[in-house]
Amino acid sequence: MTVMEPFGARLRRAMDERGPLCVGIDPHASLLAEWGLNDDVAGLERFSRTVVEAVAGRVAVLKPQSAFFERFGSRGVAVLEKSVEEARAAGALVVMDAKRGDIGSTMAAYAESFLHKDAPLFSDALTVSPYLGFGSLKPAVDLARENGAGLFVLALTSNPEGGEVQHAVRGDGRTVGATMLAHLAAENAGEEPLGSFGAVVGATLGDLTSYDLRINGPLLAPGIGAQGATPADLPGVFGAAVRDVVPNVSRGVLRHGPDVAALRRAADRFAGEIRTAVTAS
Repeated sequence: MTVMEPFGARLRRAMDERGPLCVGIDPHASLLAEWGLNDDVAGLERFSRTVVEAVAGRVAVLKPQSAFFERFGSRGVAVLEKSVEEARAAGALVVMDAKRGDIGSTMAAYAESFLHKDAPLFSDALTVSPYLGFGSLKPAVDLARENGAGLFVLALTSNPEGGEVQHAVRGDGRTVGATMLAHLAAENAGEEPLGSFGAVVGATLGDLTSYDLRINGPLLAPGIGAQGATPADLPGVFGAAVRDVVPNVSRGVLRHGPDVAALRRAADRFAGEIRTAVTAS
């Protein structure tokens, strides 16, 4: 059996060749309406196929938000399967944004849905929630290693509510968010050129010097564009770890659809600004 190259190595190469930009595929109802599409499966399919056609051949990562497909039931999930297949065929890595988190056999089943190489929704990486304890993610960690996939673990998210959990201080004096980062650093120890187990860290959070973001793994950074962060903010937020940041832009690119050329121009502009900011740091 051929073993796939680890996600971290494939991601590092894609970031070096294409730049680190991640474009979200978020077909929520308001964007479908802005594109002149109906809020139905046909509109969902047109939206997703257009985004993949426009940018999958030029960006490092595409990140479909599973919820916006799941709301249409089995037909929506079928569109998601096709989008993943076509994006990966065009050379983009796919991070499935599903934020799964559970325990035992249920966590194992979630992992098999997205991280088993034979699964219809097999993706290069999956977002997961560790707030049933980092150890609850072990089935996903193990299956990701086995199949050359990766995880992005919620650590320091940009939503205002996240702080009540992530900044809470444990008995040992570390915050919960810092504890998650330390677990990830341990999973990535010794991996070259980059570990496969990343963290989700919001680009809107400002100065994070009190946190050690050097986990030898990727940092998925939502918040660029519509949420207010800019590519120029990245060095100040991520410091010495900025080269491992995968900045995510969704609405900032998607609002330029359904014109394929306009979507490409928007993605290229963000990619260029990110590359300049990271290179200059």
